[in-house]
Amino acid sequence: MELEAITGVGEKTARALAELDDPERALREGDVAAIARAPGIPPGRAARIARAAIRAEHDDPGDFLATDRAREIHRELLVLLQERAVTDYAARRLETFYPSGRRSRIEEARAVAEAALEREPDPAVADALGAVRPVSEPGDVRVRERCLATTDAERYSRAREAFPELSVEVVEDARGLAELARGYATVIAIDERFAGVDVEGDVRVRPDAFDDPVEVVPERPLAFFSHNRETLRAAVAVHRAADLEAPCDLDALERGLERLGADGAVAGDDELDRLEAALDELDAAVATAESVANDRLREAIQARDVTIEGADLLSLVERGAGVDSLLSRELADEYAAAVDAAREHLVDALDLDAGEAEVAARAFGDEPAFPVAHDDDVISRLREELRTERDRRAAERKRELAADLAELREGADALVRRALELDVELAIARFAADFDCAMPTFRWEAGDGSTAGGTGADEGEPAGAERVGVAIEGGRSPLLDEPPERIDPVDYAVTGVRLLSGVNSGGKTSTLDLVASVVVLAHMGLPVPAERVELRRFEDLHYHAKTQGTLDAGAFEATVRQFADLATGGAGSLVLVDELESITEPGASAKIIAGILEALTERDATAVFVSHLAGEIGEMAAHDVPVDGIEAVGLVDGELEVNRSPVANHLARSTPELIVEKLAGEADGGAVSADGGADAGGFYERLLEKFE
Repeated sequence: MELEAITGVGEKTARALAELDDPERALREGDVAAIARAPGIPPGRAARIARAAIRAEHDDPGDFLATDRAREIHRELLVLLQERAVTDYAARRLETFYPSGRRSRIEEARAVAEAALEREPDPAVADALGAVRPVSEPGDVRVRERCLATTDAERYSRAREAFPELSVEVVEDARGLAELARGYATVIAIDERFAGVDVEGDVRVRPDAFDDPVEVVPERPLAFFSHNRETLRAAVAVHRAADLEAPCDLDALERGLERLGADGAVAGDDELDRLEAALDELDAAVATAESVANDRLREAIQARDVTIEGADLLSLVERGAGVDSLLSRELADEYAAAVDAAREHLVDALDLDAGEAEVAARAFGDEPAFPVAHDDDVISRLREELRTERDRRAAERKRELAADLAELREGADALVRRALELDVELAIARFAADFDCAMPTFRWEAGDGSTAGGTGADEGEPAGAERVGVAIEGGRSPLLDEPPERIDPVDYAVTGVRLLSGVNSGGKTSTLDLVASVVVLAHMGLPVPAERVELRRFEDLHYHAKTQGTLDAGAFEATVRQFADLATGGAGSLVLVDELESITEPGASAKIIAGILEALTERDATAVFVSHLAGEIGEMAAHDVPVDGIEAVGLVDGELEVNRSPVANHLARSTPELIVEKLAGEADGGAVSADGGADAGGFYERLLEKFE
């Protein structure tokens, strides 16, 4: 796919998309999260790019919604779908479902919707989805204790690009390696020429470093899994709750995440934890050990009466001996016991192993002294041994865990992606359940083309058959501000060009909204709010809402121009118009509507015009224009009782006619006053005759 061929993708955006691992897959599948990982592309724009890419794939001009009201209907339906999504991703992904006039796109989207209708929304799955987010790359991962070394400028540039987490240094020879080793814990030489070089420090020769990046920088996969740990755990929970087939070993992934700390360090290794704790507590343990020794020795001294004969004292003084000699002579055993207690405390407090305990024992000397003090050099050596062993073990465990997790990286990406796509399907399933939806049946025309996984609808029509436009059984408009169970179901079939008449507030506009909603959702490839729907594939939808008041000359001219363009090229269009007569005076508007209907009939278009002038328009039209009526059964307690399903080929009575009829009936029944009832009854009868 040529990136710059996608509408809205310029050179800069194409470069950003090219940085993705697989931009063609992301664009082809509408993977909004993956597209949004490209530099400088926010989620909203990612959805627009994905939608444009899908249009390009199907050679779709994207002009199905031809009027403002048609676009408004689509937006309202999209909001209803998005409200049923749990994740932000699903809400954005649903924006890639758009009404299309291309059969290939309709069938592609239908395949997703049909799979969605097999899903059973489960609260446990919804709860798990609440914590799922698209995976993201961690911020800059820097490893400061390790570097790469090379003598080659070209290899230097390649290493800088392949290992941005590490410093890359240029050296001339083994001496340069030795100098680096004094400043870094580990130096990795990536030149073959350094094989066999003996340099002091942790210097490794890895000419194959580019082939095994996980071994060189285990922090890379560890940082990814640590950064995305919670969303991965949530994705695992989604797969378990929904019983989805997983793209990776869920148990292995969970074990790997348990071994990983929040900071990307290895967790769950008892020996590593012991070494970390020993280093953290070393100074405190040494100080406490000194106190233990001194407290015991002080108690021993206080408990003893030491008697020194004059000759012995003189001898000690002459030899320059001090209190240490006195301790050695009089309290040797007590000193030894105090030092043993200090050593034992140090070993126990730090949980040292045998080798470490041997070093720790030398921290307190055997020569008596008071107060007892530790040997700084010995403690420094113990600290260095603990640190070295900790770093060695941490590096080893990092490499082991990184290798295990790196094998799961692709599967982990797919795991989250499938969980998010499940949310898209569940949103469609909830929408279908909430509005009692069914998948519509398309009756493709000959020449529409055939694709795998078609709808199973008829190809072509028998000779002379009236071509179906849209036929709805048990439809309930999702745009009404009422729960579906409180909405009267509507049956309505539209073929060719028709007028729709009916009483005020009888549901004419709602019927147009229902037809528009069904057609828009069907062309999005989604289920429609009806028991059954059959329709043809339309090229575009023109829905002209009711105009508020008459138009001035300029606006009137623009409106007529719109219909002129439509009437000369609308063979594949669905045209819905609500009370066009309101644009000008009734006599002129009836003539204009009649002319528009004639042109649309000649173009074999499908259209429904709502009008209170159906009779007048029919008289002026050169062709017979069928009139359907939303019939009011009557007035009950001042309220209209209406049959919401239009009756074919029937001009519905108006509200004024019903009111006059009611008054006439009351007059005939003696419901009016005696002094004027008869005359009033005659008056009402005369008015009724005018409606005939």
